[in-house]
Amino acid sequence: MAYQPIVDIAAGRVFAHEALVRGENGEGAGHVLAQITDENRYNFDQTCRVQAIETASRIGVPTAISINFMPNAVYEPANCICTTLRTAKKTGMPLDRIIFEFTENEDVTDHTMLNEIIEEYARHGLRTAIDDFGAGYSGLNKLARLQPDYVKLDMDLTRGLDSDRRRQIIVRQTTRLCEELGIAVIAEGIETVGEMTAARDAGIHLIQGYLFSKPRLEDFYRDSEILKAFLPEDRRTDAAPETGERRQAAG
Repeated sequence: MAYQPIVDIAAGRVFAHEALVRGENGEGAGHVLAQITDENRYNFDQTCRVQAIETASRIGVPTAISINFMPNAVYEPANCICTTLRTAKKTGMPLDRIIFEFTENEDVTDHTMLNEIIEEYARHGLRTAIDDFGAGYSGLNKLARLQPDYVKLDMDLTRGLDSDRRRQIIVRQTTRLCEELGIAVIAEGIETVGEMTAARDAGIHLIQGYLFSKPRLEDFYRDSEILKAFLPEDRRTDAAPETGERRQAAG
């Protein structure tokens, strides 16, 4: 598992880390996901949940963790959450520190089942998020039917946000809509201070993207590194504390 931070720029701290699957030799998520079939989808989904929680506990991630899950792999919400609950109990991970993301790009035809999943997770204190919002299937319909805790705006909406008035209007109005529904918004794919500032001006304070950090393999981002994102590019490496990745690279 690799972990990428979601930074609360209003509080000046790391809010959560998204757990991203990697191959045995560090291959990217695309390589791994290409091997999923209808036959192994459920086992893959369950394995990723366990790995995300166990690895985060082992390396000492101090924040919430956000785990991607596949709604189409869940056949019965109460039964399918059992492995997650056992793993959290075994590792001592509080349930309110676990967020489950489901991507809007996955065509979920059974919205009743998806709503049951969200309600079952909420019953245990788990939180949920719609990922890639604005990029996939019937985003507004999902907001009308579901009550996730978070919506993650797709990077195609946030890329170049500071220089695109149309995107600014869409992001600002989407954020207001979510606020009225009691849903917090996360801007993902943020790579520049300008994009982050535009997201902040639209009312978003939860930011994810390369501006702060790329995903780190079995390592996590620290509050002390946040200010590094605002330094000139040539000073960022020197300003960063020596993480596990940097130690390995140096060695």
